[in-house]
Amino acid sequence: MALACQRNSYLRELKSKVKSCVPAEATLVTNGKKGKVKGYEVILEDTVLFPEGGGQPDDRGTINSIDVLRITRKGAEAVNFVTTEIPTDTEVDMKVDWTRRFDHMQQHTGQHLITAIAEQMYGCPTTSWCLGEKTSFIELDIPALTEEDVVKLEETVNEKILEQIPVTCHIFQEKDDPKLKEFRCRGLPEDHVGPVRVLDIEGIDGGTLCCGTHVSNLTHLQLIKLLFAEKGKKNKTNLHFVAGGRLRNYMSRSVQTERSLTGLLKGPLDQHFELADKAVKGFKTCQKNVTNLLKDLAMLEAQKYKSQTDPDPVFVLHRKEGDNDFMNIIVREISDKDVSCMLTVGDDKGAGLFLLSGKEDILKEVGPRMAEVMDGKGSMNRGNFQGKVNKLGQRHKAEKIFREILQRSAEQAVANES
Repeated sequence: MALACQRNSYLRELKSKVKSCVPAEATLVTNGKKGKVKGYEVILEDTVLFPEGGGQPDDRGTINSIDVLRITRKGAEAVNFVTTEIPTDTEVDMKVDWTRRFDHMQQHTGQHLITAIAEQMYGCPTTSWCLGEKTSFIELDIPALTEEDVVKLEETVNEKILEQIPVTCHIFQEKDDPKLKEFRCRGLPEDHVGPVRVLDIEGIDGGTLCCGTHVSNLTHLQLIKLLFAEKGKKNKTNLHFVAGGRLRNYMSRSVQTERSLTGLLKGPLDQHFELADKAVKGFKTCQKNVTNLLKDLAMLEAQKYKSQTDPDPVFVLHRKEGDNDFMNIIVREISDKDVSCMLTVGDDKGAGLFLLSGKEDILKEVGPRMAEVMDGKGSMNRGNFQGKVNKLGQRHKAEKIFREILQRSAEQAVANES
């Protein structure tokens, strides 16, 4: 028997009974980080919650108001992962997250429609597809699609939506049914058990094997926008698209971005590219000028130090606007291993870079300690010790340690001579 969510994709609630509930552990993403979560795998007599399959992600919803965190397929069963035990034989009420479900229905049926029309128009079968969080794409077995091709395909797809064409899912109880050979399919999973579903878009797609949830009429797709085509793997083309509610969300984000750019660039939408291009070129020019000025400043700092009649043998300098080149130029211009340099650049209250120069044996000792004090790390590079730190505000403490080690080394050298 097909699952209730497959027999009627519009079903939002269902009563059922727990067949089994066993302790389990699942790897889930929480706040952008993967981690193992202990819970239970619950299998029901029937379910309104769709498990992942056919390129479609799994549903979200509740069982007796308990959040279902993941739904997978094992044979003909949907396995629900929850963190609260629901004993076997318990009568339960299920509710599906309808917003997520209907979105997946629109994108999935939209994929089948685009696939069928693209093959009819350009002779390119779909070899795979991806239902993403905000946009989706279809991998077409064709080297390229021109902008004109994409426009014509989009026009045809949306004309079909306006024709109110029915979408039907036929269910075959046996996977060996000879009629299944008539339909398009990339093959059933090796562990497939139970009935086989065939999606039929009347007069467009005569039948494609698919286990996912779908709309019952193309009008429920509302509208499809083909965003762009780009080169894919193995001489194929990825065609990106959004359908239905996603198109509204996409347009909302685009309008917000347009309004922000209009204010930032001081010009309307049709001038955004030219204004942005001008701004980027101006920024690059400014960056180049700043880089040249920093180089000149680095050389002046080095010359200023070398011009002193009795300079401090420890040269310490911090420059917020500096970079690695700035520090390396100073060391190169001083060019004296008897002079120990401690140079830092970056935000004095945050992260930054540091460079130590001088006698290599001393740098190997003091470098790691300096990095530790400023909460960072570094290594020897071309005779200098360089690194990144997170607490540049600790540079004065680091300088004190630097001077103490240099003083101790100098005193040891004098003692050895005597």
